[in-house]
Amino acid sequence: MMIQIAIAGSSDKEPLKTAVEKAIRFAKALPIEEVILLTGGRGGIMEIVSREFSKRGGIVVGILPYSDRGNEFNTIRIKTGLNPVERSGVLIESADVLVVLGGGVGTMIEALMAYNLGVPVIVLTNTGYASDKLEKLAEDGYFDHKKIVKITFIDNPEKAAQKAVEIGRERK
Repeated sequence: MMIQIAIAGSSDKEPLKTAVEKAIRFAKALPIEEVILLTGGRGGIMEIVSREFSKRGGIVVGILPYSDRGNEFNTIRIKTGLNPVERSGVLIESADVLVVLGGGVGTMIEALMAYNLGVPVIVLTNTGYASDKLEKLAEDGYFDHKKIVKITFIDNPEKAAQKAVEIGRERK
């Protein structure tokens, strides 16, 4: 059974350079024979990772808000008819693990949503985005007192990909 790795990342038209570099390295480190990549299906970091993963033959599922077409690198498009926040619920519930690749409030909401739903979360650090601050929120490894699922913080994108695969295998 394939591992479903979801990513959360900025939809900025021109994402921060550091985040882009890390996102590309992350995408290149994912094994295409074992992983289905789930994304919000739109631009920015999502599109960059989708491009890098799909050009190696990987399957990318874009879980889109409303009736959006999304980016050209979605192998499969799921047009949810939902607003972006509701769509995130579908993305998270479908994932074996969520990897945060740098972003703002939408990205952070997805990280918190995954935590609340018991989906393991890996946060790539030092991207230059506000999501880097999630590490301060989870000083003890958890986002709150409930300690639903431990949050993993990793600076190296290849190690983040490796950890995501490892967690995904454990959850199958």
